[in-house]
Amino acid sequence: MGGLSIGQVAERTGLSVHALRFYEREGLLADAVRRESNGRRVYTEDDVDWLNMCIKFRSSGMPLDTIRKYTELVRQGAGNEADRLALLKSHQDYVRAQIEELNECLNVITWKVDFYQEHVDAGTADCLWATPSTQTASEAS
Repeated sequence: MGGLSIGQVAERTGLSVHALRFYEREGLLADAVRRESNGRRVYTEDDVDWLNMCIKFRSSGMPLDTIRKYTELVRQGAGNEADRLALLKSHQDYVRAQIEELNECLNVITWKVDFYQEHVDAGTADCLWATPSTQTASEAS
């Protein structure tokens, strides 16, 4: 009949078998996973694509509840596209804010790296950020 086993999907998505079962149990798959007569799960390429999208959502900080809500909207079919768009735009705004914050962090780190590199190159790094326990009494005052 064709399809992919849970092990194959785990290998292709990087999710563990346990995580795949969790995603299914939590209602995070757009379509119900088909089962063979022996009860084994059979996944489709669409399932793999959906899971890969969910992985990106999670990696970008989207809460499971939000992924679940998006999944429910998709399952409902046509007519709620504006709701889906609003959900995605909201998360897009969140990710952009996170990127902005990370860029600010990177700027500080880059400044510190440059600062230290200059002192290491000049042989003056030994005076950087001396801890109180390494200072003499006259240096501490």
